Amino acid sequence: MQATESSKHVEDEIVDGLPAGFGDGLSGKIAYGIAVAFSLFQIYIAAYGSLPSQVQRAMHVGFLLLLGFALLGNLRARTSWGKWILWTLGIVGFGTGLYNWVFYLPLIQRSGFLNPVDLAVGIVLIVLVFEAARRLMGWPLAIIAFVFLLYCFTGQYLPDPFVHRGYSFEQIIDNFAFGTEGIYGTPVYVSAAYIFIFVVFAAFLERAGMIALFNDFAFGFVGGVRGGPGQVCILSSALMGTISGSGVANVVASGQFTIPLMKRFGFRPAFAGGVEATSSMGGQIMPPVMGAVAFIMAETLNVPYADIVKAAIIPALLYFGACFWMVYLESGKAGLKGMDKASLPNPWDAVRQHWPLVLPLAALVYLLFAGYTPIFAGTMGLALTIVLILGTPLAALIGPMAFRVVFWIALGLAAAAFVKFGVNVLALVIGSLILACLLFRGGRETLLICRDSLAEGAKNALPVGIACAIVGIVIGTLTLTGIASTFIGAIIDIGRDNLFLSLVLTMITCLVLGMGIPTIPNYIITSSLAGPALLALGVPLLVSHMFVFYFGIMADLTPPVALAAFAAAPMAKVSGMKIAIQATKLAVAGFVVPFMAVYTPALMLQDAGPMAAVIGYPAEVAYIVLKACLGIALWGAAVVGFLMMRMALWERSLALLAGLLLVLALPMTDEAGFALAILLIGQHLWRARAARLVSVP
Repeated sequence: MQATESSKHVEDEIVDGLPAGFGDGLSGKIAYGIAVAFSLFQIYIAAYGSLPSQVQRAMHVGFLLLLGFALLGNLRARTSWGKWILWTLGIVGFGTGLYNWVFYLPLIQRSGFLNPVDLAVGIVLIVLVFEAARRLMGWPLAIIAFVFLLYCFTGQYLPDPFVHRGYSFEQIIDNFAFGTEGIYGTPVYVSAAYIFIFVVFAAFLERAGMIALFNDFAFGFVGGVRGGPGQVCILSSALMGTISGSGVANVVASGQFTIPLMKRFGFRPAFAGGVEATSSMGGQIMPPVMGAVAFIMAETLNVPYADIVKAAIIPALLYFGACFWMVYLESGKAGLKGMDKASLPNPWDAVRQHWPLVLPLAALVYLLFAGYTPIFAGTMGLALTIVLILGTPLAALIGPMAFRVVFWIALGLAAAAFVKFGVNVLALVIGSLILACLLFRGGRETLLICRDSLAEGAKNALPVGIACAIVGIVIGTLTLTGIASTFIGAIIDIGRDNLFLSLVLTMITCLVLGMGIPTIPNYIITSSLAGPALLALGVPLLVSHMFVFYFGIMADLTPPVALAAFAAAPMAKVSGMKIAIQATKLAVAGFVVPFMAVYTPALMLQDAGPMAAVIGYPAEVAYIVLKACLGIALWGAAVVGFLMMRMALWERSLALLAGLLLVLALPMTDEAGFALAILLIGQHLWRARAARLVSVP
């Protein structure tokens, strides 16, 4: 419970750069109401989809601008004048969405021939999106997008190969501010259709007590293992990733508790911060929800979301398995043991106590893998969570346990009827529960929890939505000017002779871009440039996009910027750079797995390799996973310098070499890697046994 309270406290303090709450006084109540209205609007659209896609996207951006500037005015403005300016910008931004709604048909009819009012609205929209991104996301992303926008206006004056034919001012505004190629492009569509619903879904689950379940289960399950607090941090972050998919926000939400706990237990401050940063960032690749990038990837590639999840399962397990292993080795090196098991909660008691919270998540997973769209699955998962929350105080009023069971069965059957009879049945169930909660004791407090969840969900979705809007400028530039083909051609020319070098260049591009921008825009930009190039070089489409996705995440862990590491620095009370170095070591799987998947796509459950023709596809997957596990284990031992005992320098070198041989997909490297690994581990075990015998009197 202490873990839950600490995590909740930090989560209330910082939400992606904005202070807690919605502001004081009347303006705070209005901002709160806007957030609730935003969530209700998005839920209604997700459930019924009654608006044209263009209008839905425009209203989504309009709400983002209104809520974003309102919160900036309430929480950041230092003067009353500044506050009202920001509120005015928000209202004007919302007006751009209404303009697209009211004049939807005329705008379509005069597409490409905008009138002066259209141009003015388009200019205002672009300026406001840039300003919102600058204030909420920082300068780097705004600067990168501005460079791309500037290229549209000045590219005709550049030398070959960067020159383009030139475009009129009206054409550029039309491309970016109207239609579906600029600000209202695919990223904003995904934000409006998928991401927002899942963010609100996570907010409801957290309010319902899912964090308590995850923390208690993690403490009880791995707290007694060597390096207990570090293992708890990893497992709880992995579990949180199944519903939130956030990265840096997870660091500040859980690190306030886990990092001091690891330090008190004996971990070095930099290593404790590295564990928190690495495990929190891994939440973005942890199925079933993963990060927002997964939804954008599914929409971009036009594949079922379940295919993205399937490709991510093994890499995610390897990523977190490597984290567990590194903490285990570091604990052995430092002589740290597990926590006192007598003081730890029983993990299965936590599951028994909070098991109803698992049901919406289970329903979500079922719907995703049953072929339903993410928007349908997310909406139904959210609705079922609301049913669960609203039904709890009503069930508490029922005396005998048998009657409670009957109540929950009846409520469950009524809620499940949506599968056959549609969303109206579920809406009727929720409406009936709301009326009942208004009438009975304890119900009104539950309604307040739901209302707060709607508001917090909208606030949490702000950074993601604004990032999707501003990155539309980049995508619009690529489609308008065709500059992406120049970059693609360069990578293809290099890759014809050396695919590995092309992969390294792509990795460096992701890491460099990630120095200043979040994972979402990093993925969108890099996949638009490098994805087609890697596909042309024979890399499976999904693998090439996962390659880019992984290194977009790694950018938040690697120096010199390492946003996740610097977010952990105040809690670890050590330099963010030192944390970044430790996080880079811990995230060894995040660097190795993408390269392995390119050469052996079966690691992501994709195309079968030559081995499958001999031993079958399942055996090929098992073999590759075994090889990856052994390679990562050897690299972990080499980095930490400990296996059964401290390793000599030559042992660490051989472990590094054996791991490299296992990762490479060249003739005879597997055989050499296995042979070297067996010899190395065998002699190390013999040396450790001999050392123990000598130490025994």
